[in-house]
Amino acid sequence: MNKSERVQFILSTLEELYPETPIPLNHSDPYTLLISVLLSAQCTDERVNQITPLLFAKANNPTDMLKLSVEEIQNIIRPCGLSPMKSKGIYGLSKILIEKYNGEVPQSFEGLEELPAVGHKTASVVMSQAFGIPAFPVDTHIHRLMYRWGLSNGKNVMQTEKDAKRLFPEEKWNDLHLQIIWYGREYSPARSWDIEKDIITKTIGRKSVLDEYYKKIPPRFKRDGKS
Repeated sequence: MNKSERVQFILSTLEELYPETPIPLNHSDPYTLLISVLLSAQCTDERVNQITPLLFAKANNPTDMLKLSVEEIQNIIRPCGLSPMKSKGIYGLSKILIEKYNGEVPQSFEGLEELPAVGHKTASVVMSQAFGIPAFPVDTHIHRLMYRWGLSNGKNVMQTEKDAKRLFPEEKWNDLHLQIIWYGREYSPARSWDIEKDIITKTIGRKSVLDEYYKKIPPRFKRDGKS
Protein backbone atom coordinates (compact mmCIF):
# COMPACT_ATOMS: atom_id res chain seq x y z
CA MET A 1 0.00 0.00 0.00
CA ASN A 2 1.16 3.53 -0.69
CA LYS A 3 0.79 6.21 1.98
CA SER A 4 -2.64 7.46 0.88
CA GLU A 5 -3.97 3.87 0.79
CA ARG A 6 -2.58 3.28 4.28
CA VAL A 7 -4.28 6.45 5.52
CA GLN A 8 -7.57 5.30 4.01
CA PHE A 9 -7.18 1.85 5.62
CA ILE A 10 -6.59 3.48 9.02
CA LEU A 11 -9.61 5.78 8.64
CA SER A 12 -11.99 3.01 7.57
CA THR A 13 -10.77 0.54 10.24
CA LEU A 14 -11.08 3.09 13.03
CA GLU A 15 -14.50 4.23 11.83
CA GLU A 16 -15.68 0.62 11.91
CA LEU A 17 -14.27 0.02 15.40
CA TYR A 18 -15.27 3.37 16.90
CA PRO A 19 -18.35 4.87 15.24
CA GLU A 20 -18.85 6.76 18.52
CA THR A 21 -15.92 8.62 20.09
CA PRO A 22 -16.50 9.22 23.80
CA ILE A 23 -14.25 11.85 25.39
CA PRO A 24 -12.09 10.08 28.00
CA LEU A 25 -12.17 12.89 30.59
CA ASN A 26 -15.45 13.56 32.38
CA HIS A 27 -16.48 17.21 32.25
CA SER A 28 -19.55 19.41 32.00
CA ASP A 29 -18.30 22.54 30.23
CA PRO A 30 -15.12 24.12 28.76
CA TYR A 31 -13.78 25.13 32.19
CA THR A 32 -14.09 21.68 33.77
CA LEU A 33 -12.57 20.14 30.63
CA LEU A 34 -9.65 22.58 30.80
CA ILE A 35 -8.99 21.68 34.45
CA SER A 36 -9.32 17.94 33.71
CA VAL A 37 -6.87 18.09 30.81
CA LEU A 38 -4.39 20.08 32.91
CA LEU A 39 -4.62 17.41 35.63
CA SER A 40 -4.10 14.59 33.12
CA ALA A 41 -0.44 15.54 32.50
CA GLN A 42 1.58 12.48 33.57
CA CYS A 43 -1.57 10.99 35.11
CA THR A 44 -4.09 8.47 33.80
CA ASP A 45 -7.52 9.63 32.68
CA GLU A 46 -9.01 7.08 35.07
CA ARG A 47 -7.28 8.70 38.05
CA VAL A 48 -8.29 12.18 36.89
CA ASN A 49 -11.92 11.07 36.64
CA GLN A 50 -11.72 9.86 40.26
CA ILE A 51 -10.31 13.17 41.53
CA THR A 52 -12.22 15.81 39.56
CA PRO A 53 -15.60 15.10 41.22
CA LEU A 54 -13.96 15.91 44.59
CA LEU A 55 -12.53 19.16 43.23
CA PHE A 56 -15.61 20.19 41.26
CA ALA A 57 -17.89 19.56 44.25
CA LYS A 58 -16.07 22.50 45.87
CA ALA A 59 -15.39 24.55 42.74
CA ASN A 60 -16.50 23.93 39.16
CA ASN A 61 -16.05 27.49 37.91
CA PRO A 62 -13.31 30.15 38.17
CA THR A 63 -15.12 32.25 40.78
CA ASP A 64 -15.51 29.37 43.24
CA MET A 65 -12.00 28.10 42.49
CA LEU A 66 -10.56 31.42 43.70
CA LYS A 67 -12.37 30.92 47.03
CA LEU A 68 -10.03 27.97 47.62
CA SER A 69 -6.38 28.44 48.46
CA VAL A 70 -3.60 26.94 46.33
CA GLU A 71 -2.90 24.59 49.26
CA GLU A 72 -6.53 23.40 49.38
CA ILE A 73 -6.50 22.72 45.64
CA GLN A 74 -3.17 20.91 45.98
CA ASN A 75 -4.47 18.65 48.75
CA ILE A 76 -7.42 17.55 46.60
CA ILE A 77 -5.46 16.93 43.40
CA ARG A 78 -2.35 15.39 45.01
CA PRO A 79 -3.11 11.84 43.68
CA CYS A 80 -2.79 13.18 40.11
CA GLY A 81 0.90 14.01 40.60
CA LEU A 82 2.77 17.28 40.00
CA SER A 83 0.32 18.85 42.43
CA PRO A 84 2.42 21.92 43.39
CA MET A 85 2.64 23.06 39.75
CA LYS A 86 -0.90 22.02 38.82
CA SER A 87 -2.55 23.69 41.84
CA LYS A 88 -0.76 26.99 41.12
CA GLY A 89 -1.76 26.65 37.47
CA ILE A 90 -5.43 26.03 38.29
CA TYR A 91 -5.56 29.00 40.68
CA GLY A 92 -3.60 31.26 38.34
CA LEU A 93 -5.62 30.48 35.21
CA SER A 94 -8.91 30.88 37.12
CA LYS A 95 -7.78 34.37 38.20
CA ILE A 96 -6.91 35.31 34.59
CA LEU A 97 -10.25 33.96 33.29
CA ILE A 98 -12.08 36.24 35.75
CA GLU A 99 -9.90 39.30 35.11
CA LYS A 100 -9.50 39.03 31.35
CA TYR A 101 -12.27 36.81 29.95
CA ASN A 102 -15.29 37.49 32.18
CA GLY A 103 -14.97 34.00 33.66
CA GLU A 104 -15.17 32.27 30.27
CA VAL A 105 -12.58 29.98 28.66
CA PRO A 106 -11.12 31.71 25.58
CA GLN A 107 -11.89 30.09 22.23
CA SER A 108 -8.44 30.61 20.72
CA PHE A 109 -5.08 28.86 20.84
CA GLU A 110 -3.39 32.17 21.71
CA GLY A 111 -5.70 32.85 24.64
CA LEU A 112 -5.48 29.32 26.00
CA GLU A 113 -1.70 28.99 25.64
CA GLU A 114 -1.19 32.23 27.57
CA LEU A 115 -2.80 30.64 30.64
CA PRO A 116 -0.53 29.19 33.35
CA ALA A 117 0.18 25.43 33.05
CA VAL A 118 -1.60 25.28 29.66
CA GLY A 119 0.55 24.07 26.78
CA HIS A 120 -0.25 23.43 23.14
CA LYS A 121 -1.62 19.93 23.70
CA THR A 122 -4.01 21.06 26.45
CA ALA A 123 -5.14 23.98 24.29
CA SER A 124 -5.69 21.60 21.35
CA VAL A 125 -7.86 19.27 23.44
CA VAL A 126 -10.02 22.16 24.65
CA MET A 127 -10.35 23.68 21.18
CA SER A 128 -11.31 20.31 19.72
CA GLN A 129 -13.49 18.79 22.44
CA ALA A 130 -15.07 21.87 24.03
CA PHE A 131 -15.47 24.12 20.99
CA GLY A 132 -15.46 21.72 18.03
CA ILE A 133 -12.65 23.63 16.31
CA PRO A 134 -10.41 21.30 14.25
CA ALA A 135 -7.26 20.39 16.17
CA PHE A 136 -5.06 17.33 16.50
CA PRO A 137 -3.83 16.96 20.10
CA VAL A 138 -0.98 14.43 20.16
CA ASP A 139 -0.73 12.27 23.27
CA THR A 140 1.58 9.33 23.92
CA HIS A 141 -0.74 6.87 22.12
CA ILE A 142 -0.99 8.97 18.95
CA HIS A 143 2.76 9.62 18.96
CA ARG A 144 3.47 5.87 19.28
CA LEU A 145 0.97 4.78 16.63
CA MET A 146 1.92 7.39 14.05
CA TYR A 147 5.46 6.00 14.30
CA ARG A 148 4.37 2.33 14.26
CA TRP A 149 2.23 3.03 11.19
CA GLY A 150 5.12 4.68 9.35
CA LEU A 151 3.34 8.04 9.14
CA SER A 152 5.81 10.05 11.24
CA ASN A 153 9.43 9.69 12.23
CA GLY A 154 8.84 9.75 15.99
CA LYS A 155 11.23 12.69 16.39
CA ASN A 156 8.87 14.69 18.63
CA VAL A 157 5.17 15.38 19.19
CA MET A 158 5.31 18.62 17.18
CA GLN A 159 6.47 16.69 14.12
CA THR A 160 3.83 14.02 14.74
CA GLU A 161 1.09 16.67 14.91
CA LYS A 162 2.36 18.31 11.72
CA ASP A 163 2.38 14.95 9.89
CA ALA A 164 -1.08 13.97 11.17
CA LYS A 165 -2.56 17.29 10.01
CA ARG A 166 -0.91 16.91 6.60
CA LEU A 167 -2.06 13.31 6.06
CA PHE A 168 -5.58 13.25 7.50
CA PRO A 169 -8.55 15.36 6.30
CA GLU A 170 -9.23 18.32 8.60
CA GLU A 171 -12.89 17.40 9.05
CA LYS A 172 -11.77 14.07 10.56
CA TRP A 173 -9.27 15.44 13.10
CA ASN A 174 -11.57 15.88 16.10
CA ASP A 175 -13.01 12.36 16.00
CA LEU A 176 -9.87 10.74 14.63
CA HIS A 177 -7.51 11.74 17.43
CA LEU A 178 -9.93 10.15 19.91
CA GLN A 179 -10.29 7.02 17.76
CA ILE A 180 -6.51 6.61 17.66
CA ILE A 181 -6.27 7.05 21.45
CA TRP A 182 -8.93 4.37 22.06
CA TYR A 183 -7.29 2.07 19.51
CA GLY A 184 -3.85 2.56 21.08
CA ARG A 185 -5.15 1.69 24.53
CA GLU A 186 -7.12 -1.33 23.39
CA TYR A 187 -5.12 -2.89 20.53
CA SER A 188 -1.67 -1.28 20.29
CA PRO A 189 -0.36 -0.50 23.78
CA ALA A 190 3.27 0.31 24.57
CA ARG A 191 3.54 -2.77 26.81
CA SER A 192 2.04 -6.26 26.51
CA TRP A 193 1.46 -5.61 22.83
CA ASP A 194 -0.06 -8.48 20.85
CA ILE A 195 0.22 -7.74 17.15
CA GLU A 196 -2.38 -10.39 16.31
CA LYS A 197 -4.97 -8.09 17.90
CA ASP A 198 -3.49 -4.98 16.27
CA ILE A 199 -4.89 -5.30 12.75
CA ILE A 200 -3.72 -1.85 11.62
CA THR A 201 -0.05 -2.24 12.57
CA LYS A 202 -0.01 -5.85 11.39
CA THR A 203 -1.35 -4.77 7.99
CA ILE A 204 0.43 -1.48 7.30
CA GLY A 205 3.04 -1.10 10.06
CA ARG A 206 6.56 0.23 9.60
CA LYS A 207 8.83 -2.63 8.49
CA SER A 208 11.47 -1.97 11.17
CA VAL A 209 8.78 -2.01 13.89
CA LEU A 210 7.37 -5.32 12.62
CA ASP A 211 10.83 -6.87 12.25
CA GLU A 212 11.73 -5.82 15.79
CA TYR A 213 8.46 -7.26 17.14
CA TYR A 214 8.84 -10.63 15.40
CA LYS A 215 12.47 -10.89 16.53
CA LYS A 216 11.26 -11.05 20.12
CA ILE A 217 8.68 -13.83 19.80
CA PRO A 218 9.12 -17.61 19.40
CA PRO A 219 9.42 -18.79 15.76
CA ARG A 220 6.12 -20.69 15.76
CA PHE A 221 4.24 -17.41 16.30
CA LYS A 222 5.96 -15.53 13.51
CA ARG A 223 3.92 -14.25 10.58
CA ASP A 224 3.56 -16.35 7.47
CA GLY A 225 6.15 -18.81 8.68
CA LYS A 226 8.94 -16.22 8.37
CA SER A 227 11.77 -16.45 10.85
